[in-house]
Amino acid sequence: MKIYTRTGDDGTTSLSGGRRVPKYHTRVEAYGSLDELISWIGLLRSCPVNDSRDKILVYIQNQLMICAAILSADTDSGKARELKPDPKCALRLESEIDIMEKKLPVLRNFILPGGNIFVSYCDIARCVCRRAERSVLKLNQTEKMPLIICKFLNRLSDYLFMLSRQISLDLDIKVITWPK
Repeated sequence: MKIYTRTGDDGTTSLSGGRRVPKYHTRVEAYGSLDELISWIGLLRSCPVNDSRDKILVYIQNQLMICAAILSADTDSGKARELKPDPKCALRLESEIDIMEKKLPVLRNFILPGGNIFVSYCDIARCVCRRAERSVLKLNQTEKMPLIICKFLNRLSDYLFMLSRQISLDLDIKVITWPK
């Protein structure tokens, strides 16, 4: 099977189920942002500082793949109704956040992103996650999406923020705060 089909040369793409939509469609924007986020999480997985976090990062990627599959399926398709993220995916992230929070100093100011390339990867992944969340919320205005997707993305951005702080602590990176 060839990777190219030429069917998208007219600026449209197929949803899972066959319906064709413009490549700039709200649904395509939403699952495209998730696709980008999955890749950023993959980059985080490749960082040596995250060797011990590989299992949770793979879990996150798997949940994001399920969410992207739901978004890419035509709402009328039976496939869209069959796919479901782990109902406890947000709780799993909360548990991971709680573990990190116990080790981190109390936060009293905003933090300027950066300080280390691995921290910066987290910061960028968090921004992409927030964009993906906004895209899904926008799509939800016209085509109802499972609430768990938005909840998971909201919690994931929190997780990525905490992960950037944890990596800074692990690597003894000086965190620069933004004064009030």
